[in-house]
Amino acid sequence: MTVLVNLIVTLGMLYVVPAGLRLIDPVRLRRTARLWPLLAAPGAVCLWLPRGAPATILAALYAAATLALAARTPARLPRTDPIRPGPLRQRLLRTAPAEAAVLTALVSPSVAGTALVAERAGYRLFGFDLDILALTVPHFHFAGFTAALVAGLVCRAAAPGRLAHWAAYSVPAGTLLVLLGYFVDDWAELVGAVTLTGGMWAVALLTWREIRPRAGGRDRLTGALLAVSAAVLVVTMLLALWWALGEATGITHPTLTWMAATHGLGNALGFALCSLLAWRRLTAGRTPRTENLT
Repeated sequence: MTVLVNLIVTLGMLYVVPAGLRLIDPVRLRRTARLWPLLAAPGAVCLWLPRGAPATILAALYAAATLALAARTPARLPRTDPIRPGPLRQRLLRTAPAEAAVLTALVSPSVAGTALVAERAGYRLFGFDLDILALTVPHFHFAGFTAALVAGLVCRAAAPGRLAHWAAYSVPAGTLLVLLGYFVDDWAELVGAVTLTGGMWAVALLTWREIRPRAGGRDRLTGALLAVSAAVLVVTMLLALWWALGEATGITHPTLTWMAATHGLGNALGFALCSLLAWRRLTAGRTPRTENLT
């Protein structure tokens, strides 16, 4: 399991995050995205070292980069008069769901970076087992960063409606609830898994029903990538529900090793990688309703 998780995390650090930053804001985050592989390299290297001081120092360098990224979120917060309605306030209300998702994406790597430092140091942060801390790192690179980002992109590109808003709000909410569930109990974590799964299935449905046909009509490869990302989510999130339900009720459920090989690998390659490749093609082509989240 360790080798597989490390490969998934390496993909998240070196490619997924910088590719996602270019989708969030290709102008203001251009330099950060360009430098990110260098900033993430210490984190990627530390994964393959034994726990100890060298690995911890390298992990801390990566964590510092993720915290600096999270520190940029206040600059995206809306600034308007909440009492006096006007065009600006109306625009903010329309973009609020997508913006909530992208803010979650910017903050999520810092959670992963903090968990990585503790795990590499062999420190049971908040009493969590080291295996749980190790799995928190890919979770917040993919369920946190990538899923929230894609939910925001889908919300922005799909026709306005409750389903799009649900997707944009429930993915960040579900990610947060899963994190809070770590501190409460397995039932609280199950609530988070249900919320996150509902949001991801909404993303899959909107992608399949609205965005894929529009993109596939002009570019078959982009349409195929979107189709794969949507189909994979149905299966991988069902596995997540099964695991969370088993943890809460004690029924037979997959082991962490099996989940890493199925749910983790499927989300990393089938959903995250395919989604980012598709959205990069969409935004590069400047197709209608696929503008970036600036």
